[in-house]
This record gives sequence, structure tokens and C-alpha cells, in this order.
Amino acid sequence: MDKPAGMPTIAPEGASGRTRSLYDWVTEYIRRRNPKGRAAVVHRLDRDSSGVVVFATGAAAKRELMSRWNQLALSRRYAALVEGAPDGESGVLDTWLRENRAGTVYQAPPGTPGALRAVTRWRLLESGGGYSLLELELETGRKHQIRAQLSSAGLPVAGDSRYGARTDPVGRLALHAVSIELERPFGDGVVEAESPVPESFLRPLRGREKGLYYVPGGAKQRPSPAVGSPAAGSDTEGPGARAPGGGHMKEKSKQAKEPKKKAQKTLKEKRKEKKEKAASKSEE
Repeated sequence: MDKPAGMPTIAPEGASGRTRSLYDWVTEYIRRRNPKGRAAVVHRLDRDSSGVVVFATGAAAKRELMSRWNQLALSRRYAALVEGAPDGESGVLDTWLRENRAGTVYQAPPGTPGALRAVTRWRLLESGGGYSLLELELETGRKHQIRAQLSSAGLPVAGDSRYGARTDPVGRLALHAVSIELERPFGDGVVEAESPVPESFLRPLRGREKGLYYVPGGAKQRPSPAVGSPAAGSDTEGPGARAPGGGHMKEKSKQAKEPKKKAQKTLKEKRKEKKEKAASKSEE
């Protein structure tokens, strides 16, 4: 599935029945063909991130995927818009991560009780405007792995105030699951799924002006969209069109265009003004 940002993979504990999750949507989709069927969660994405998520459609498939996930998941690639620029073109983040009581993950010395080793390979795709677009490939799958590791490296994901980001150029956590390559649990070949990086990730890099777009494996060149086309200035068309940097464009109210009314003069000011006019006439 291609999860949108802002939707939880599965509703958090204690959430009301009105909280819609991707799990609910997938279960409804499965039940159109099998009224007794339901989705099974295999892995998750953070609520504010987006991109490819895998579900199992049965208990046997879930059991196999969960028990052999690291073996069956042949590759998992993400894209992140980060603040700043890394040293070099590529590298490996190999650290130990530990979660505190508040649910925040932080880097810990190797061997710390409760800490788990996390390995992420990264590659620089493009830099500009104080930001960098990174491609990241996971070798392990720890909670908040990418967010915590990049924060510790001084490259917090844009929009991630929890892990030290100071800016929010796209109006959301700028982390997207680009692709996954997964071996089917019962030997029926390999599944490959891809989701394009949101165009809003490129705007802070001035990527649109450079004619850049992203595909798994790198940034490629294409002609910039013509002014007035849907891709030229917004992700959608119409009055709800997204403005560069996130949010939505709004028309200024008429009141804002009207000049401010002058403040009313007090009685004392009026008398003073009258006296000054009388004095000026006598001098003339």
C-alpha cells in the first residue's frame, strides 16, 4: 500500500472508533472479496511519514513474514529531506539505539542494556537551499531508526521537531518510503513496489527550477513543467492547491486591503488645533 502522511498504519491504543487507519482501509478492501478476511500488519511507518507499507492477507503469510522479515525483505529504500549537508557523497550509519520512557529513540554506547544495533546506508542525491535529499537503505529495522540516526549525525529530517529539526518546509515529516523488494514467503517470486517521492520534497532544494525529479536509485533530469501546468506550482489544482513549502494558498480578505482608519482626535487635541489656527491667522 502507498500510505499518505498523517494516517496511522494502525490506530493507536485508546483511540476512538473515528480514528481511521491504513489497516482499516486495507481490511475493508480485502473484505470486498472475502467477507471474513482481514489485513495483518507486518511492519509500520510513522504516522507523519508516507510511502510503501506491506500487509499480509492471511495468518500464515503474516507468521512467515514476521519470523523471516530480515531474510525476505531484500531491500527497503527511503528518501529524506534533511537540514544541512552531509560530509561526502555516501556512507553508513552504524550505531546503537535505545528508547526512553517517552518513546523517543536516542543513540547509546555499544552494548548498553536495552540498546539495539541499527545500520543504515545513505547516499546524497541533491543539495541546495540549506537542505539535502538523501536516499537511505535499511539493513535493520528499528523504531525511528532513520530519524534518530540522522539527528545524531547533525542532519535532522525536515519537519521532525521531535528529533531536533528547526524548520518545516513541506508542512510534514519529510520522510518517505520509496521502495521495497520482498521475497514472497511461500516461494512465489519477488514483489517489488515503488512510490514516487512527493514533489514538495524537491521544492526546498530549488529542484523544480533545476528540472530534477527523483526515482529509486538517483535524481534524473527532465524539462521543467511549463508555467500554469498542474506540476508547475502546486501538487493539486483548484482553490485547495498546495503552496510551495506546504500548507494551502489562501486569498487575502478584502478587509486586509482597505486602508486603516485614522484614529479619532480627542477634545483636547481639537482645542489645541483650533488655537494654533487662530494664532497663525493673527500672525498673517
